[in-house]
Amino acid sequence: MLVSSKELFKIALQKQFAIPATNFVDQNTLRAYLAVAEKRQLPLIVSFAQAHEEEMKLEEAALFGKYYAEKAEVPIVLHLDHGTDVDYVKRAVDLGFTSVMIDASQDSLDDNIRKTQEIIDYARPSGVAVEAEIGHVGSGENYENLEQSESLFTTVEDAKIFYEKTLVDSLAISIGTAHGNYAGTPHINFERLREISQAVPVPLVLHGGSSSGDENLCQCALGNIVKINIFTDLMNSAVKDVTLESSNYLDVRNSLHSGIEKCLNHYFTVFNTKSVRLY
Repeated sequence: MLVSSKELFKIALQKQFAIPATNFVDQNTLRAYLAVAEKRQLPLIVSFAQAHEEEMKLEEAALFGKYYAEKAEVPIVLHLDHGTDVDYVKRAVDLGFTSVMIDASQDSLDDNIRKTQEIIDYARPSGVAVEAEIGHVGSGENYENLEQSESLFTTVEDAKIFYEKTLVDSLAISIGTAHGNYAGTPHINFERLREISQAVPVPLVLHGGSSSGDENLCQCALGNIVKINIFTDLMNSAVKDVTLESSNYLDVRNSLHSGIEKCLNHYFTVFNTKSVRLY
């Protein structure tokens, strides 16, 4: 069933678990994700990122996402990930996404607040949940630059100001993870997570979950992080068992699906994700 994230996040906070947010880039990745969610009878957030517009148009993502989510027997959120253009995010709302992220994290705090408020005003009448980001989650290849990583961490003061001025539905924070592949396992600032979760009454989101360490991610799920984004690990796992001996397209596709399913099954367990009944 196609649902908003709002009620799911309330339950996740109460029961202390996180929901995987898996980026799809085509019909096959989407189907593989949903197959695992249905088999495990667990909620899932299927995300389409603005950065993947070259792989799939937003209109295609909306059509495929809504079709498969509505057929599913478990709660499925159709989410726009890292929408950096206000007009693009508004198009996602119009096309039926049930959750959207406006990512103005590289703007000034005031501009980030202004853009987020604009999207909230546009999305709320349609019942669409809004995620924003403060601090900035960079890329894994830059992770060894600890000075740069520290400067991008979300501060408690900014989190409080941002939430008070926007009342955003969920907030992505930067506490030590990064997008893409890591040179090593990151050091998560759990003290900062605890401080932010105590300061602002909003569901928190973690980007850059891939290869961030099972123990780290499990602790995040138990510490008020309700949504953890996974993409790189899913893509790496997809191609792990593909060989030159694969005889045809269908064999390759099945191997890709198998790799994705193994990885997502693993993270459902790590995140302590629980079955949810909304209706």
